[in-house]
Amino acid sequence: MYASVRDELRATLDEIRDAGLYKPERVIGTPQSATVSVPSGDVLNFCANNYLGLADHPEVVAAAKEALDRWGYGMASVRFICGTQDVHKELEQRLSAFLGQEDTILYSSCFDANGGVFETLLGAEDAVISDALNHASIIDGIRLSKARRHRYANRDMADLEKQLKETQDARRRLIVTDGVFSMDGYVAPLPEICDLADRYDAMVMVDDSHAVGFVGAGGRGTPELHGVMERVDIITGTLGKALGGASGGYVAARAEIVELLRQRSRPYLFSNSLAPVIAAASLKVLDLLESAGDLREKLAANTKLFRTSMTEAGFEILPGDHAIAPVMIGDAAEAGRMAELLLERGVYVIGFSYPVVPMGQARIRVQLSAAHSTRDVERAVAAFVDARAAMAG
Repeated sequence: MYASVRDELRATLDEIRDAGLYKPERVIGTPQSATVSVPSGDVLNFCANNYLGLADHPEVVAAAKEALDRWGYGMASVRFICGTQDVHKELEQRLSAFLGQEDTILYSSCFDANGGVFETLLGAEDAVISDALNHASIIDGIRLSKARRHRYANRDMADLEKQLKETQDARRRLIVTDGVFSMDGYVAPLPEICDLADRYDAMVMVDDSHAVGFVGAGGRGTPELHGVMERVDIITGTLGKALGGASGGYVAARAEIVELLRQRSRPYLFSNSLAPVIAAASLKVLDLLESAGDLREKLAANTKLFRTSMTEAGFEILPGDHAIAPVMIGDAAEAGRMAELLLERGVYVIGFSYPVVPMGQARIRVQLSAAHSTRDVERAVAAFVDARAAMAG
């Protein structure tokens, strides 16, 4: 049986390669940092979600080592059986306080967090209204629920209001949006979304994975940035980006929502507990965030320098001021070739193409970090200019 299936799979893989959409995995031989080692040598890393440079921070590493001795390697259980330690509860309490929510529940990943929300909270008599560019985990989570599914054009408040009007017969309505859209770096218009939610009696959910830790005056994400922390009902996020870069996710929300998730959310009930070493290291990250204003300022300065310099050099950068700076290429094969040329010039980036982004909108998503020096950013811009010249030649 498998012989015929194998031939079909090989044909599909060949089609992916021929279209320039194949995604090879590069192996790095060092901790995640501003500079990493690959087989060709040391290169500047401009494609990690290590926004604050905490992935290899010595205090975070030390906290992880200490946690191994104190709490062990893993729980070998789910939370409600025998998989809950003090460190899990403490992290949930700290995240709740940091994000201004009543309670928090930990997951193995934010993908699981988003996968566990909709099926638990919404039934066939309810409606979910989702931004068209929301993360894949939100899309998949919505598919698991029986709720009526509606979609509005990216950040289009007129279209959102249209969907709200068309769903007024629903028992519950949940508006869901990314806080920052990961392929574009665009920030969701949360004040307008919350205003519409108030007007039409809907709840608001924000996946703030690409904001918590460094967006907003205190790093509390897009709700803090827009002054709507008390108006957002559900925040999902990850511990795997600005908050240390390991793994794990969470839902921070109204108390009753979190309590129901603990009782009914399948990814929570049937997945092993978050490793205690990650929970303990994440607590240290939250400690560091209290005095991380200089890191946030450095990240903002690096972002401004890169975006301004690349624009002056004639590259098309999607507008904004987020540390995600998409360099638009268009053709998938050209984006892949540009990434290869940049690696040869000591800059590690990745070309993004369909199905991660729409067809014909391939790009190199540059991600700035507080760990980068000004010289690092200048070298990256120079490498882009040189690689473009090589492609033209």
